Amino acid sequence: MPAASFPPAMDPARLHARLIKASSTDRALHNNLITLYSLSPSTLPSALRLFRCLPFTPTAASWTAIISAHSNDPAAALRLLVSMLRRPKIPSQATLSALLKTLSSSLPSFLFSGLQIHALAHKIALPRLPFAGSALVHFYCKARRPRDALNAFEEISDQDEVCYGALVVGLAQNHCAADALSVFATMRSDSAVSSTMYSVSGALRAAAHSAALEQSRIIHAHAVVAGLETNLVVSTALVDAYGKSGIASDARKVFEGMVTDANLVMWNAMLGGYAQQGDSERATQLFNEMLRQDFRPDEYTFLALLTACSNAGLADESERWIELMTSRYGVVPGLEHYTCLVGVMARVGRLADAERLALTMPCEPDAAVWRTLLSGSVVHHAVDMATVAGRRLLELDHRDDSAYVMLANIYSSTGKKDETAKVWTEMRDHGVKKEGGRSWIEVRGEVHVFIAGDRKHERMAEIHAKLMELMEEVGKLGYKETDEDLWYHSERLAVAFGVVSGSVPKGKSLRVVKNLRICGDCHEFFKYVSRVIGREIVVRDVNRYHMFQEGCCTCKDYW
Repeated sequence: MPAASFPPAMDPARLHARLIKASSTDRALHNNLITLYSLSPSTLPSALRLFRCLPFTPTAASWTAIISAHSNDPAAALRLLVSMLRRPKIPSQATLSALLKTLSSSLPSFLFSGLQIHALAHKIALPRLPFAGSALVHFYCKARRPRDALNAFEEISDQDEVCYGALVVGLAQNHCAADALSVFATMRSDSAVSSTMYSVSGALRAAAHSAALEQSRIIHAHAVVAGLETNLVVSTALVDAYGKSGIASDARKVFEGMVTDANLVMWNAMLGGYAQQGDSERATQLFNEMLRQDFRPDEYTFLALLTACSNAGLADESERWIELMTSRYGVVPGLEHYTCLVGVMARVGRLADAERLALTMPCEPDAAVWRTLLSGSVVHHAVDMATVAGRRLLELDHRDDSAYVMLANIYSSTGKKDETAKVWTEMRDHGVKKEGGRSWIEVRGEVHVFIAGDRKHERMAEIHAKLMELMEEVGKLGYKETDEDLWYHSERLAVAFGVVSGSVPKGKSLRVVKNLRICGDCHEFFKYVSRVIGREIVVRDVNRYHMFQEGCCTCKDYW
C-alpha cells in the first residue's frame, strides 16, 4: 500500500483493520483514516477513538484532522484545541483554518471565540501567512465585520490569489461594493497575482450591487483576457451583474453562450434579470424553456417569477404562480413569495385582499410584509390601512425610519397635522433618524456618489447651474415646483452631473442608483427631464427600476 494513500471507496473499518494487522505506525495513513472516519456521522466516534489510540504522539496534522472532524460541533472543536495546547502542541495554519471554518458556521454565537483564536494566532505569528490569513479574512466576512477582514488581509505578508479572492468575495457579500472593487483593482495591478473565478465573480457581485454597468463590462473584458469567461461561476455572475444593471439583453447574450452548461443557478439569475424590469412575458417564456431542458424549479425560480409579476402589476398571475408552486411543482411558498403577492395586490389597489393575506398566510408576517402593505396604502391614500400597517411594522421594529416617514407623509397629504406631528415626535423620542438619501452615477468607469444638498463635488457649481437650466426647461413644459429643497435631492444632482460630464453619448441612457425609494416629486421631474434632454433616464431605487423616456416611466407611477 503506498504511503499516505488508500484504495478508493474502501470501508474505513477494513482499512483500520489492515493497519492494525500490519502494525503500521505510518502517521499520514492514520491521520487520513481519522478524516475518512469523520465523513459519516455514524463513524465519527470511531475517528475519536482512533485519535486517542494512535500508535504515536499526535502530530499537528493529527490534531487538525480530529478538529476538522467536528465541523458541526464548534464547542467540541474548541475543547480539542484546548487539549492540543495543553500537550503542548503548537497549532498549524491548517489547524487554525479548520477551526475558524467551524466557528464561521455558528456565528454570532462563537464570534468571541474567533477573536480569541485570532489573538492566539498572533502569539505564534500565523496571521502573516497566506493560508491562516485567508481563514481570518473569511471568518470576519462571515461575521459581518468587513473592517476587521480588511485589517486581517493587511497583516498577510505575501498576499496571493486565494487571499485576494477571499477578501473580494467577502466584501461583496457584506455590501461593501466600493471596497471590493478597489481591492480587485489593486489585485489586477499586481502582475504576480492571477485572477481566479472567486475574485472575478466577487468583483462582478460588487458591480451588480452598485448597478455599475461600465465596471461590469470592464470586469467582463478582463474575464475574457484571463480565460475565465466560460467558467460557470463567472458567467453566472455576469448574467446577474448585467441583469441588475438593467441590461437584460446583455445578460441574455452571456446566458445563451453558456446555455448548454448552465445549471439552475444560472437559469435563476437570468430569470432575475427579467424580474428586475417587470418583464413577466420573457420570464415566463424562459421558465417554460427551463422546464423543457428538464430543470426542476426551486424557491428562487418562483421568487423571480413573482417579482416579475409584482413589478408588472399582475396580481391574478401572481396568485396563479403561488398556487402552482405547491400543486404542480411541489415547492412550498415561503415568506418572500407571499410578500411579493401582498405587494402586487397592494399595487393594484386590492388593499383589503393584501391585508387579509398578510393576516392569514401560513408564515408569520415580518417587517417586510407590513412595510409593503404600508407603502401600497400610501400610494392609494388609504389612511386607515396605512395606520394599521404602520403600527404593525413599528411593533416589530420601532427603529424603522421608513415607517415613520411614510406615516407622516400620508397624514400630511391628507391634512392630519396633529397626527403628522405625533409621528415625528415619536420618531425623535425613539432616537430614530431618517436614513440619508444617496445616489450614485458611473462616469468613465468611476462611481460618483451624491447626497441631498451636496456641495462637496469638485464640479458642484456646474451641476447646480445645469439643475437651474433643467428647471427652466421643464417649467416651459408645464412642470412647476415651489419647494427649493427638492431641487437638490441626490438623484437630481447625479443626473445633472451625468449631463454636465458629457460622458454619456447622445441617445444613450443616463443610469443612476439610489439607496432609498425615489420621491414622487423627483419621479415626476425626471419624466419631464427625459423629454428635455432627449434620452432615457434609468433610476434603480431600493424597490425597482424606473426607466423614464419621453415623459413616461415603466413603473406606471407605482413603486
